[in-house]
Amino acid sequence: MLEISHAVLREIRLSLKRPFQISSGIAHHRRILLVELKHPDGLVGWGECVAGETPHYSPETVDTAWLAVQRWIAPLVVGKRFDTPVAVSRALEHAVRGHPMARAAVEMASWDLAARIEQRSLAALLGGVRERVATGISLGLQETPAELAACAADAVTRGYRRVKVKIEPGRDIEYVAAARGAVGPSFQLSVDANAAYEPKDTELLRQLDQFDLTMIEQPLEQGDLLRHAELQRALATPICLDESITSIARAEDMIALGSGRIINIKPGRVGGFTAATGIHDLACRSGVDVWCGGMLETGVGRAHNVALSSLPHFTLPGDLSPSARYWERDIVRPEWTMVDGALTVPLDRVGSGVDVDLPFVDDITQRQEIVAP
Repeated sequence: MLEISHAVLREIRLSLKRPFQISSGIAHHRRILLVELKHPDGLVGWGECVAGETPHYSPETVDTAWLAVQRWIAPLVVGKRFDTPVAVSRALEHAVRGHPMARAAVEMASWDLAARIEQRSLAALLGGVRERVATGISLGLQETPAELAACAADAVTRGYRRVKVKIEPGRDIEYVAAARGAVGPSFQLSVDANAAYEPKDTELLRQLDQFDLTMIEQPLEQGDLLRHAELQRALATPICLDESITSIARAEDMIALGSGRIINIKPGRVGGFTAATGIHDLACRSGVDVWCGGMLETGVGRAHNVALSSLPHFTLPGDLSPSARYWERDIVRPEWTMVDGALTVPLDRVGSGVDVDLPFVDDITQRQEIVAP
């Protein structure tokens, strides 16, 4: 029985090793909402909200998520018993409209707690089958094509299995050409626009076909599945949708319309593991490739992404960089490390497979609140 005695909300702040820039903004640090769900026996499940500090990637922010979890979402689960984490997801979906990132922080913590109660790994509880998951890297916007080429070549040297480069108007064709030259003709290379382009840019985007890319991720505005479908018909390169896919229903619409051929599944974006595994299963039945993206998570969120990526239909390398890629010091032990271009799925450990470094987390906590029945 999944029983939750109370919840603890924490906001922590971590500085990135180096700024990370995409078409909608640049991040120097992360304000991060962590959620602890506590069982009466003392077991704890951890969740991490992936919302950013500003509403650029999505309408949600760390501040809106804090309010939503503290006022509406956590009170729905504390002092309650649930048969499964799926029941937690259903309760949150029924009672709270929107706020998928806030809901995901609580829902994913309930999966971690359930795995610890059952003395199973989170990956196994989700239905994971892989012992190792291939790792790709996401490279932010660079000042010059030469700088991007150097970063891409370094990523290949470090063993990453796929390189993704951020693009925007004015930093696209010449930059992608430089990256392709740096990684070689057969290496998996993709681009991510974070919705920076418009339908009028179709002819420009068609020029990307020459680079034999694995995908063009989220070229157009997130709500526009119809024009993504029109663009996909004009391109040889597969379109991958990220921001557009916020639920199983949106994934169904994408597949029905032909808005793309690949889905980036971020559990923190779609409301948690229940929706993420549902999208995985839908994509598998529909012949659509999937992979797991990243949101500059700490080791808590990374653990969730690794567990999800162990499911059988995650056939493309995910944005699952090791801890040292972003942080001088991660908040979990052991930190995530990459060997031969892959992360090891901790199937031999209960829960997410990592332990939160509580003394360190206490030191960097900016605010904290307990939600009790």
